[in-house]
Amino acid sequence: MKRNWALGIAGGVLIASASVHVWAQAGASEASAASNGTAVAASGSTTAKDIRKADRALRRKVYSAIVTHREINAGNISVIAKGGAVTLDGTVVDASQIDKVSEIAKGVPGVTSVTNKLTVKKPFGGQ
Repeated sequence: MKRNWALGIAGGVLIASASVHVWAQAGASEASAASNGTAVAASGSTTAKDIRKADRALRRKVYSAIVTHREINAGNISVIAKGGAVTLDGTVVDASQIDKVSEIAKGVPGVTSVTNKLTVKKPFGGQ
């Protein structure tokens, strides 16, 4: 009984150490490929990290475009970008600004579609 238990523990440790070793090797090869930009460019593949970086860059571009319009309070607007699809969420102070923000976002290079979830909310104490 003790021998079976000991063999089970030993087998589990062996499997765990082998999987950690394989995982470490995969990470090392990916790191060297990422540091060597030509390997990624030559293969034509895009990593999840590159996609997230592109999404963040697009989100910043859209937000920057909205901020340049002083009549819009961009502090209450959130921008989410995924693969060129942009989602706008939050509040604006006037109904006409909902369409204006959407048009601004559509005008940013790289935006393929815009989902507008903006609502109207008057500022505190506003009429």
